[in-house]
Amino acid sequence: MKRDALTPVEPHAAAPLAGLAHVGFLTLPNFSMIAFTSAVEVLRMANYVGRAQYYRWSVITPDGEPACASNGITVKPTTTLAEAGMPDVLFVCAGWHVRDYVDDTVIALLRDVAAQGVPLGGICTGPYALLAAGLLDGYRATVHWEDMSPLHKSYPHVRFADELFVIDRDRMTCTGGTAPLDLMLNLVGMRLGHAVAAQVSEQFIVERIRGSTDYQHIPVDARVGFSRAELIEVVRLMEANIEEPLSLNELARLVHLSQRHLQRMFKMFLNVSPTHYYLTLRLRRARELLRNTDASIARVTAVCGFHSPCHFSKAYRAQFGHAPSVERRLSA
Repeated sequence: MKRDALTPVEPHAAAPLAGLAHVGFLTLPNFSMIAFTSAVEVLRMANYVGRAQYYRWSVITPDGEPACASNGITVKPTTTLAEAGMPDVLFVCAGWHVRDYVDDTVIALLRDVAAQGVPLGGICTGPYALLAAGLLDGYRATVHWEDMSPLHKSYPHVRFADELFVIDRDRMTCTGGTAPLDLMLNLVGMRLGHAVAAQVSEQFIVERIRGSTDYQHIPVDARVGFSRAELIEVVRLMEANIEEPLSLNELARLVHLSQRHLQRMFKMFLNVSPTHYYLTLRLRRARELLRNTDASIARVTAVCGFHSPCHFSKAYRAQFGHAPSVERRLSA
């Protein structure tokens, strides 16, 4: 979904955010550097193009020690909450294995900040910290698409949305990669106007500012590189039916093709059979769950449509060169 301008935000959502000037970043170990810098750089550039110190930012860590990003670069905290005072908003910036770093100290800190009326946000896997602290109950929120399914089941009181970012009252949640850049551009637009936000995006050679209603997933035709409507629909059906895979006959029937025609199309455009393509989708999903969640191998086996752990392990080894148990250890 494309937008030519910033997405309008409801007045009740924008009101507490229009005056944000001091932005705090709570960086957890293994945080995503691209998500963190995408957010900070927008603030820096807004000051530059606006020729004024509209924004300042503070980097803090739970223990006051430097935090190492997932790319190995260490970032030192610039201050503490005690020294800098409460920011106008505090974003939790995290990355891989976030569950290992959201402990009682982090939860207590976030609850204390929330109790003082400070808006809270999370970027990349940072929203998990807000979820664990119970600070997103009753809110709309988003998380990275890899984590959407397991977290949706674990936190039924949160209304998850498959969007780049969600602003709901005094909570802001954002996915990873460069999505924080879009969130911050929208926040700059709320405070300084769309013209300034557009100037910032031009400085970064960003073609357009994505809005809160843009979806996380790249359209199927762009991802797989073909435009045949029937084939795109089959891939969509496969992606939507991982836990209970559809048979080749069911897939063909749903798109009004014969099985033979469907097989020819896959061979022509993707050089694989539909069965192999479907299996690869399920195995990639399994790898995401093994790497990014605490779900047991038995649970991963089931939710990815494998009826036997033995069958799952054999298929996984054939695809990735090692067993699911090894994948879990490598990601630890």
